[in-house]
Amino acid sequence: MTRGPVLFARFAFPPNALGYCGPDDSTEVRDYGAAGIADRGLTELAERFCGAWPYLRLIAAASRIGDPLDARVVRAYWIGGPPLERVGPRVLAAHLDDRFGSRTGSRRADLASLALSGGRPHHNFHVFAVYPWVGLLRAGFGEEALRVLDRCRIRWGRVMSIEAGTATVLSRPLLWDGHGLSLGDPRPETARLGPGPAVRPGDVVALHWDWICHRLTFQDVATLRHYTASQLAVVNDAERPAPTLDRGPRSRVPRVRS
Repeated sequence: MTRGPVLFARFAFPPNALGYCGPDDSTEVRDYGAAGIADRGLTELAERFCGAWPYLRLIAAASRIGDPLDARVVRAYWIGGPPLERVGPRVLAAHLDDRFGSRTGSRRADLASLALSGGRPHHNFHVFAVYPWVGLLRAGFGEEALRVLDRCRIRWGRVMSIEAGTATVLSRPLLWDGHGLSLGDPRPETARLGPGPAVRPGDVVALHWDWICHRLTFQDVATLRHYTASQLAVVNDAERPAPTLDRGPRSRVPRVRS
């Protein structure tokens, strides 16, 4: 099993390279992911990811694991697993209210309701429920909002070919039908080879933004598929999207009132 801090670096590098979260210089994160070295310096870098780090602490505390970068915790946040189920709905609701409640005004209960309706402290829940992109889709800003949702979530795909530092990967895109989100039929996309272990055609991999982060086992894929589906259902079934003011990754989508 890949060490937790190294696994974190490999999944966190893509948005960091784009300037969306974490330290200003993504070179260190990339280098740690490539070298597979875990030391205090990597821990300090991980603590600067203000989106992911509080979730890691929450998951670790619920499982009585002392280190938020324990591999079980990191895998649960990015891929899924039993530690997520140990975070009770009310605990997650309180966590979200503490982090985002002051920014949602009279609609702060909407975000907590998503936690109480099956939300889990998984990265894809944060993308689908905490960021406002689903609300923007419902407001008619479709193309760019859907692109960010699709790229920012953790997804799986099978490597078809590799050439010059990039791979063609067959994966299922996120679709919007005007009412809800779903996964479409597999289609090829181009992804960069990230700072993880080498991959080859036939491997099933995890993707974050336009990078390959990690090779996935059959069980990993089943787990990621389960949590993707369950968190999509939470958002699709909600009366209205969470009203947080955290826009997430920068984009050209106009600001709208939440």
